[in-house]
Amino acid sequence: MKKHFLRVLGALLVVQLTILPMLTAAQTADRASVYTKIRKEGLENSKIMRVLHYFTDVYGPRLTGSENHVNAAKWAAAEMKNWGFDKAELEAWEFGHPGWQNGRNTGLMLSPQEDTLTYEVLAWTPSTKGPVTGEVVSLVTPTFPSAENPAIKQGPTQAELTAYFDSMKAAVKGKMVLVGLPAFIDQSTEPRPKHISMDALVCRLDPTKKPEDCGGPAFNFPRFQGVKPRPGALNAREVDQQLDKFLLDNGALVRINESQLDRGAVRAFNNRTFDISKVIPTVVMRNEDFGRIYRILQDNTPVRLEFNLQSRIIPSGVTSYNLIGEITGSDKKDEVIMLGGHLDSWHSATGATDNAIGCATMMEAARILKAIGVKPRRTIRVACWSGEEQGLLGSQAYVKSHFGSAEDPKPEYEKFGGYFNIDSGTGRVRSMSVFGPEEAAEILREALAPFQDLGFGGVTATKSRNLGGTDSTSFNHAGLPGIGGSQDPIEYFGVTWHTNLDTYERIIEPDVKASAIIFAAAVYTLAMRDELLPRFPKDQMPPLPTPNR
Repeated sequence: MKKHFLRVLGALLVVQLTILPMLTAAQTADRASVYTKIRKEGLENSKIMRVLHYFTDVYGPRLTGSENHVNAAKWAAAEMKNWGFDKAELEAWEFGHPGWQNGRNTGLMLSPQEDTLTYEVLAWTPSTKGPVTGEVVSLVTPTFPSAENPAIKQGPTQAELTAYFDSMKAAVKGKMVLVGLPAFIDQSTEPRPKHISMDALVCRLDPTKKPEDCGGPAFNFPRFQGVKPRPGALNAREVDQQLDKFLLDNGALVRINESQLDRGAVRAFNNRTFDISKVIPTVVMRNEDFGRIYRILQDNTPVRLEFNLQSRIIPSGVTSYNLIGEITGSDKKDEVIMLGGHLDSWHSATGATDNAIGCATMMEAARILKAIGVKPRRTIRVACWSGEEQGLLGSQAYVKSHFGSAEDPKPEYEKFGGYFNIDSGTGRVRSMSVFGPEEAAEILREALAPFQDLGFGGVTATKSRNLGGTDSTSFNHAGLPGIGGSQDPIEYFGVTWHTNLDTYERIIEPDVKASAIIFAAAVYTLAMRDELLPRFPKDQMPPLPTPNR
């Protein structure tokens, strides 16, 4: 009997050793066939540029809380339904502030020369009462160079700021107020490279290497070494808040900030209070116009300007919406693979590279799978977030509502299989980073290796639960596998990021098509696997970052 059992067991092992390689080969061949179809559909029948046209030319800009954003989301929901998605709807979350929509604005220099000014209105600031004219006064709040590093300017004490404001009360009444000094922009520096070489990319993906070993990251925000605080000094935000109140209380007409950017670019954010009653009409002016006005004033020549700034408050904007589209899975339909980007934008341009391109890319990736007849085992869910520009608010609200966190999970938490995100401009995706163990990165790395010809370099794993930068970190923060795409920089941070130059013309069509193809393959991989993407076990979950105090 024992010998018979051993003979049967041996025969089964022989069969297994024969069949398993055949099954593996069949699965590999099947995946290769799907990849071929993905490429063909993504290159020959792409809808991505049409979607980008509607998001930008027709519905841009798409500030959170604005009618443009809601209308863009409704259009995209209808488009996904036309593509055959099983569900496409707007899911509400509470923004908590009324919306604001920019309108028709004019700004002119009347004297000493007539000219048209280039500027953008600061969001959530009030309109002027029709056209207003006035002379310009320069206001530069006092700063003091640090003893350790004179390049670092430290703020005034409350007494110093109050004394300065007292000296300027009469000067600002009924005036256009030029705030601060013109920025010096060095024209001798070389522009940043637009592409990452494969050698540099491979270096960056090597966990044993540091950024400086690989030529440094694509972009570094300026950082100064910390210096000893000036006793009693106010920080920049405190000074700015008091400046807004000072200008409002003393009857200034328009506040003019400077863009501090090159070649006519303007980057305008928002009044941090979201309350138009707490500020005067405010614009951000291009460096070239601001500098010209300042220099004329320094010659004691009066400058007279005219502004007509018209915007409106959208009361319904207190409720915002995430756009959610879905292709229902089959045998594992209660498990979900997500992909997305943020649909909201700033208002200075039409928000093409930040981040209509992210939503269009991920909608296209899911559309490709639907068009080629993939029957996903898991449900594929596309998300186009709002509130990203105000602090990842839409994606945070969604994660909290649907999944909870590692520390306080909801039933859907264990059914989640990964969220792919893209949010760094028009450059094609060159690599990905997944929150999870190395095995998670290895699965995606192996699956996407056939796309090296499109410039894709690989996948790394991260343990960081830091929240910030883009929407994939909302998932990482919760302990879920957020997967962020890293891209060729092109001109994103230096030119289009949040500026008046972020338009449809900045899009590189072959790059966005390549990204959609790569993400379609990645989503297909996770939607069809027998098991969900590996996660950190509960006892190995990285801790939440310590809050800044």
